[in-house]
Amino acid sequence: QVQLVESGGGLVQDGGSLRLACAASGTIFMINAMGWYRQGPGKPRDLVATIDSDGSTFYADSAKGRFTISRDNAKNTVYLQMNSLKPEDTAVYICNADVQTSLLRSAVYWGQGNQVTISS
Repeated sequence: QVQLVESGGGLVQDGGSLRLACAASGTIFMINAMGWYRQGPGKPRDLVATIDSDGSTFYADSAKGRFTISRDNAKNTVYLQMNSLKPEDTAVYICNADVQTSLLRSAVYWGQGNQVTISS
């Protein structure tokens, strides 16, 4: 069993910054891709950014230039540094990870979600 525990959400003003963290624990052989998604009120869940095990990254257009995804493989943790935040970034941010629990078994796990609110 694998758990993803998020931290770092909260309320900030327009133009502010926040750093989210998501730590994986449990039966982990290795972690492949990790990522962040977000779901705003009445909206579908959208991809924000992903990072592969080799460090290569992908960003949604809405995140490019403002958000930075990174990971610490020794801590099984993925981070999302968010700068120049806007009210439209208000959402529940959810991390996920493609985790191998053995050499031949893998699954995608999700965090519990963390509310990020940007006030104008």
